[in-house]
Amino acid sequence: MPITIADVAARAKVSKTTVSRVLNGKGELDESTAARVRAVIDELGYVPSARAVNLARGRTRVVGMLVPSLTWPWMGEVLQGAVDVLEAEEYGLLLFTCNRGDDSMRQFAAQVAAKSFDGLLVIEPEGTLDYIKTLHHRGLPMVLIDDRDQLSGEQIPTVGTTNHSGAADAARHLLEIGRHKPLVITGPSRFGCTVQRTDGFTSVFAEAGHPIPAEHVVLGDFTRAAGVEGVREAIAAGRDFDAVFCHNDLCAFGAVQAILDSGRRVPEDVAVVGFDDIPMAGHHQPPLSTVHQPMREMGEAAARTLLAHFDGTPLPNRPTVIPATFTVRASTQA
Repeated sequence: MPITIADVAARAKVSKTTVSRVLNGKGELDESTAARVRAVIDELGYVPSARAVNLARGRTRVVGMLVPSLTWPWMGEVLQGAVDVLEAEEYGLLLFTCNRGDDSMRQFAAQVAAKSFDGLLVIEPEGTLDYIKTLHHRGLPMVLIDDRDQLSGEQIPTVGTTNHSGAADAARHLLEIGRHKPLVITGPSRFGCTVQRTDGFTSVFAEAGHPIPAEHVVLGDFTRAAGVEGVREAIAAGRDFDAVFCHNDLCAFGAVQAILDSGRRVPEDVAVVGFDDIPMAGHHQPPLSTVHQPMREMGEAAARTLLAHFDGTPLPNRPTVIPATFTVRASTQA
């Protein structure tokens, strides 16, 4: 049978409360009593429950993380970055997804109410922003990752990347290789990152004397199907384009497929650029030129910010921004 705190108390002839105080370093104790308790702990080989000790100290040493789904292509990179930091500081991670909709959120809310974690990392699931704001206002420490510019007026700490300048770098690359008539397939219009990527890309072409016609900017939804349909519709409508800029890599994969299906070549006839630089981008055929989002670094930064707060550092009231970079591969270079 495992040794319990009651066994230690009985052998040392003290109360369980006294043993607990020795373990937690709380309360004034006679040094001879404390020494006797520690000797019995060593003699019996008693190992206290980490959870019980942390709760007694007012900490769980667990961080919660709320995400939409684990199937998003870059989600693993964010998680790995956060876990690397948390494990190094001997914190655990309690992960929640929203795969089951309201049922998932009820389970998450129950864990919040039970104070099962000390703070929260969030990649905002669709439709949960008001609830997240409420938790923040109630005092739950949190950091949002890739907030998609949805937090106007809020003081929730965020970690993000440079969507505008990343898209601008993609535009400059296409201009440098002589492409002046791009098709743009965006993300959902309600996301701030969609606005930023569109503005960053189109402004560079306008400044270079090649403004992009409105009909060359196609609304998408970050899926491979959006890339396929966007290119097919442009070809069917007779639009002349020599490049495609997609707001994420999955969409770009679909665009490549539709271009090749039409009998055109990538990149000789149409150059294709994505955004994210998910692991598959470098293995796609052809390998995809794309804007690299520093997803692992964003996860690391968010976790460090939260742990620093636990140690007394105030949470920042300005976003932490980690720059995106551009990666050139064969989808734009013959």
